[in-house]
Amino acid sequence: MENLNLLLTHIKKIIKIFPIKKVQLFKDEIVIFIKTSLLLDLLVFFKYNLLCQYKILVSISGVDYIKKKKRFELAYDLLSIKYNNRIRIKISIDQLQIVESCEKLYISAGWYENEIFDMFGIFFFNHSNLRRILTDYGFEGYPLRKDFPLSGFIELRYDDSQKRIVTDFIQFSQEYRKFEFLNPWK
Repeated sequence: MENLNLLLTHIKKIIKIFPIKKVQLFKDEIVIFIKTSLLLDLLVFFKYNLLCQYKILVSISGVDYIKKKKRFELAYDLLSIKYNNRIRIKISIDQLQIVESCEKLYISAGWYENEIFDMFGIFFFNHSNLRRILTDYGFEGYPLRKDFPLSGFIELRYDDSQKRIVTDFIQFSQEYRKFEFLNPWK
């Protein structure tokens, strides 16, 4: 708690340097909302500043809010071993926006950025080897987007006559039904 109070006073000073949108305290962890253009500068500051020293990037995660104008939200979780606390930096982007890669700053970002690219289709500028790592080579679409169909586009099955695995395009025999959960008798 003492480190947290020290960090909160330090965050007040950081707000004067960086135009931060919003600061939130959630379960003794600080969440900072910033513009995408400030991401790399803020990550450098948090890693090398003597009062922060967030030397470890724990994860980068993404969320798709399909109804928002800026549809995707990325959260960068940083850990300071020296001060024994964590901080989360969040950015919001639309589906065509490009994010600057932090792979050269945090080596672990390489995997996370590939995963987010593969699952959401978010492109990371200056990434050394941005590619699909969880889906197949010919896979079309991005599975964690809210507009991706639940059944996918193709089906893999074993064909006994050909003695091999074949891929078929999925054909729906009827349109999806819409279910009304309101009582029709009212």
